[in-house]
Amino acid sequence: MTKATMDVPEKGGFSFDLCRRNEMLVKKGAHAPSFLKTGTTIVGLVFPDGVILGADTRATEGPIVADKNCEKIHFMAPNIYCCGAGTAADTEAVTDMVSSQLKLHRYHTGRESRVVTALTLLKSHLFNYQGHVSAALVLGGVDVTGPHLHTIYPHGSTDTLPFATMGSGSLAAMSVFESRYRENLSRDEGIQLVTDAIEAGIFNDLGSGSNVDVCVITKGHAEYIRNHRTPNPRTYPQKGYTFPKKTEVLFTKVTPLIDVGDVVVEGGDAMEE
Repeated sequence: MTKATMDVPEKGGFSFDLCRRNEMLVKKGAHAPSFLKTGTTIVGLVFPDGVILGADTRATEGPIVADKNCEKIHFMAPNIYCCGAGTAADTEAVTDMVSSQLKLHRYHTGRESRVVTALTLLKSHLFNYQGHVSAALVLGGVDVTGPHLHTIYPHGSTDTLPFATMGSGSLAAMSVFESRYRENLSRDEGIQLVTDAIEAGIFNDLGSGSNVDVCVITKGHAEYIRNHRTPNPRTYPQKGYTFPKKTEVLFTKVTPLIDVGDVVVEGGDAMEE
């Protein structure tokens, strides 16, 4: 058996090719690839009449706030919504794809979508990509079997819980839930608890910020409340930007285009259109 053959992992085993590549890069003086830092706080809880989901509204590009008021609670079905954390494009694409599949299923069966159907479609898709689709989801909904709340991790593993948090601000939000959650919360108490949990993430996690979005799902009705609370209002009026000094044009050079039919290729015939 040659050395080249030994380096190739057997089918079904783990491949450490990237580990060897990173080690080689470090030896040559380059920086090894770092983990992608994403920022979000998403939560959900179950109360007797349904499910309440919550999310912050800050979208980041590394250290830059790209959008102060984005939507992180995605429509899946009239009775099912899903909060997304991770790469924004991945969460948007995965939830849109499954939402479309659920709609086709409703057309085919004529029945309301079940939460377990959405859960199965989401976790099956994510498991196929082994975490390379960076979507961490909190799925909530109410169907014929009652209210349901699930968390779905990027690798496809899932949990079924009475309350859940995900994202970089999840620990701050979980501290609020663990100290104040109880069974048989009223609708208003649940909204207050979800709002306070999201605000804990907003004020204690740099990747989370701006406003609090809330979605209340009950039997036969879903209410998506955009900007339910805005804890970070502007403290100064926004003014228009003016740029009085314009960039001077030092010189202008015009290069005429040459007709392709007049160009002669070296060692060949003239090119013609």
